Amino acid sequence: MYYLNLIILIIFVVLSVVFLTLFERKVLGYIQYRSGPNSVGFIGMFQPFSDAIKLFSSEQMVPYMSNFLIYFFCPVFSFFVSLLTWLVFPFLVNMIDFNFGVLFFLCCTSLGVYGVMVSGWSSCSVYSLLGGLRAVAQTISYEVSLAMILLSFIFLISSYSFVDFYYFQCFSWFFFLAFPLAFSWGSSCLAETNRSPYDFAEGEFELVSGFNVEYSSSGFAYIFLAEYCSIIFMSLLYVIIFLGCDLNSYLFFFKISLICFFFIWVRGTLPRYRYDKLMYMCWKSYLPLSLNYFVFFLGFKCVIFFL
Repeated sequence: MYYLNLIILIIFVVLSVVFLTLFERKVLGYIQYRSGPNSVGFIGMFQPFSDAIKLFSSEQMVPYMSNFLIYFFCPVFSFFVSLLTWLVFPFLVNMIDFNFGVLFFLCCTSLGVYGVMVSGWSSCSVYSLLGGLRAVAQTISYEVSLAMILLSFIFLISSYSFVDFYYFQCFSWFFFLAFPLAFSWGSSCLAETNRSPYDFAEGEFELVSGFNVEYSSSGFAYIFLAEYCSIIFMSLLYVIIFLGCDLNSYLFFFKISLICFFFIWVRGTLPRYRYDKLMYMCWKSYLPLSLNYFVFFLGFKCVIFFL
């Protein structure tokens, strides 16, 4: 039963990625006063499937000087790691229950750095190598901020399991208790998933794309799937940590869709941030904020313990 539920989870995650791309193109179209995809199927419903067929059936271009095996398997590794993080989904029945789900999530996000870095290096291209280096610096910096925010809530609920976030938010959301951390987490998620206005690892608005510039066909498709799978998972984590975790309610999935809309809305409205200001914002703003809340929650738990 566990394996069947896991397969169903992977299928629905991939389907949600497919329709998230359609949703993003529709929202960006209306932001830019155009209709977006509307030709393939009813209101463009089959456009993502058409794009997938086109990507996986087109010719795979391999750079002559690249390390072929590493170059070929890095996108698959990135997609596998992004799917692996979904094992921490807090199912209450008939699924694997991680008592150390927070630590497992941090380990998987740390592994995701290697896929981006090695894919940029294995292409043996200067542009892809520079894109990989930017991605590593950005991701490692914001992982520290995310880890400190999670550590603050770990001390508050005294558990590493995401299921306990559900029990502790039955009457009040953590969003109201620590709304500065909620905004910091949302901004850090944008930087962690390399989304606009922090998409320095890809630079999709420029002529050269970044670490994935040498990838085409199925390789680019796997990188694309990994990125959007991470977006949906970070939206899920935002809802679990700050907006309640009632899995038996349709409102839970509506909140996930709302956070995904936030990712798209930010991409369509905000200009790109400067790279040095992005790093300063992490180390001089978000990290001190998360450290202050960590000390606050630690002192709060100590006072409760002694009382």
